[in-house]
Amino acid sequence: MTNATNTRTYDVVVVGAGAAGVGVSIALRHAGIENFVVLDRQTVGASFASWPAETRFITPSFPTNSIGMLDLNSIAIGVSPAFSLEVEHPTGPEYAAHLRGVAKFFELPVQENTDVLRITKVDESFRVDTAEDTLRARHVIWAAGEFQYPRTHGFTGIELCRHTATIPSYEKLEGDDFIIIGGYESGIDAAYHLSYRDKRVRLFDKGCPWTDESSDPSVALSTYSLERMREEWFGEHVELYPETPIRSVTRVGDRYEVTTQAGQSFQSPEPPLMAGGFDGSHKLVSDLFEKRDDGFPLLNEHDESTVAPGMFLCGAAVRHGNHVFCFIYKYRQRFAVVAKAIATSLEMPAEELEKYRQWGMYLDDLSCCGEECATC
Repeated sequence: MTNATNTRTYDVVVVGAGAAGVGVSIALRHAGIENFVVLDRQTVGASFASWPAETRFITPSFPTNSIGMLDLNSIAIGVSPAFSLEVEHPTGPEYAAHLRGVAKFFELPVQENTDVLRITKVDESFRVDTAEDTLRARHVIWAAGEFQYPRTHGFTGIELCRHTATIPSYEKLEGDDFIIIGGYESGIDAAYHLSYRDKRVRLFDKGCPWTDESSDPSVALSTYSLERMREEWFGEHVELYPETPIRSVTRVGDRYEVTTQAGQSFQSPEPPLMAGGFDGSHKLVSDLFEKRDDGFPLLNEHDESTVAPGMFLCGAAVRHGNHVFCFIYKYRQRFAVVAKAIATSLEMPAEELEKYRQWGMYLDDLSCCGEECATC
């Protein structure tokens, strides 16, 4: 560890260099804040780069236009993955490349390959311990993301399953008979790619998201997924089991047995694929936040901890009442809220952030989907 007398001190330390970390860092730039650093345990956009090769964004990208409508997958005013990548539904690696380009363009002070071990509130500031160093910060923004923290609880034997987040490519999966547990976006995505290759798929979900009448993709399936479910090969090879919660997964000889809450049993020669979502990185700093009844961090109106002032949350884990911000086009609307709160704390005017309000990215009224999120 660095000696305390040599510890670097920042106005802001941002943890995470994904969509949330890069996006809120640009907002800090617009607020006039210069003394900050962005830490990532891997590289910019690493979570996106590790998506299965075939997986694409369910939210379509379309270039930013002159009347103020941003590309749904943009993280800053004036940038668009549709324009830079020339694709409508980017892959994870493509979007990671986009984030790297944006971070470079805005000259963000990103420190890659830096593993944050702990964050401690010390008087009016924070101590940020990394594997190699110790930093001090007046404010910390936790934007470490979700994808690298697959959910590993929920039923007996879940450890025998293979989480979809750990699959490099569906094309390279061996076997012809698969069971998928979870019927939201990642489960349907897996079923689509496996059925395209003439694999048998049985998909189980505790609900029935493909028939939900909500238009919000935080609650029901996106139109992109519903459209793909209508492909001929999907209907031929995928068996859907709605309203079928799973009780357990066991190993029976050389096969895997999935037992439902109703007592039905299904077997497959391959490990079941778990598509049940993510625990999220916010649990790594749970001691710095009060907890809501649903387990998510309790935040004030500035997305700040109610027990550790100066600690902010940014990204898909942000919740306010029943408002859920689990897509980029939702949680980017909170970037300016956080940047303005920090700028105000630093007694800076943050006049540049007014453009966020004009472009519809600054939500004072928390006008989001207003429903509980089923996918995050």
